[in-house]
Amino acid sequence: MPGPYSANAFTLAPASPQAAAISRLFVGTLIFLGVVLALVTLLVLYAIIRYRDRPGAPEPRQNFGSRRLETIWTVVPILLLIVLTAFMAYAMHTGDPAAAVDDPDLRIVAHQWWWEIYYPKSGVIAANEIHIPVGHSLSVELRSADVIHDFWVPQLARKIDIVPGHPNYLRLQADHPGTYLGACAEFCGTEHAWMRFQVIAQPPDKFAEWLRAQKAAPAAPTSPEAIQGAQIFADRTCANCHRVSHTVASASIGPDLTHVAGRRMLAAGALENTPANLGAWLHDPDEFKPGSHMPNLQLSKNDLNALVAYLETLK
Repeated sequence: MPGPYSANAFTLAPASPQAAAISRLFVGTLIFLGVVLALVTLLVLYAIIRYRDRPGAPEPRQNFGSRRLETIWTVVPILLLIVLTAFMAYAMHTGDPAAAVDDPDLRIVAHQWWWEIYYPKSGVIAANEIHIPVGHSLSVELRSADVIHDFWVPQLARKIDIVPGHPNYLRLQADHPGTYLGACAEFCGTEHAWMRFQVIAQPPDKFAEWLRAQKAAPAAPTSPEAIQGAQIFADRTCANCHRVSHTVASASIGPDLTHVAGRRMLAAGALENTPANLGAWLHDPDEFKPGSHMPNLQLSKNDLNALVAYLETLK
């Protein structure tokens, strides 16, 4: 799924009531303005043909003003704007319903350049992948850990700024199972383009199953290589930045890695999550995401393979 994509194309394929309201406003406004353009164009063409100069034609009669015409072309645009304003107000009301401020279902924290996802009621923490149950309207709290970001899932919800020190709230819902692409829509630094995420909408039973799996502790490594990788993870700077539940690693500077092997993407969309890509990312993060805060640990080949083997056990 990672790779270039056009968010605008998805605006015309809404998968939630909120996105449908925005899509209807866009399409309706486009048709509305298209009709106005067509009418004005036809009137101009009519005037050009009807009142064109002809050989031998007398001097046109001068008309120095018409109160009726001036009233018409003043009142009609005002009425059209009133209709458009009413349509827009309805879309704003439908596309941005009130969200629960005191008891959110999700808390999303935007970082340079990745997304941290909390499920407050279960204690689950994820990164860059937001799992939600189909057909449920979730209240989402949005916070920033550093600069201004912008949360946008074109098929599901409106764009909303995430301002440091000022939490914002919205409703997130998906009517159909699927994977919906999102991105930061506010330039936030060097790797803004690779600050993407996925909303994975699942049937309620599958979502509950995923939530239970996320709450469970990852299996302890059993192979000698994975055990060595776990020791490297604890000894090197990995444990100073990342968290793996039920281990000594409890930092929250970087993404939670408790179930990293079960995710679909690495580095907020820069790479598909495969063992080979994970190894390449650990070997030289700047090759794929220059300017990211992920350090190059200068790992030997054996240490790199061991660390990958350990991280692949975190499912």
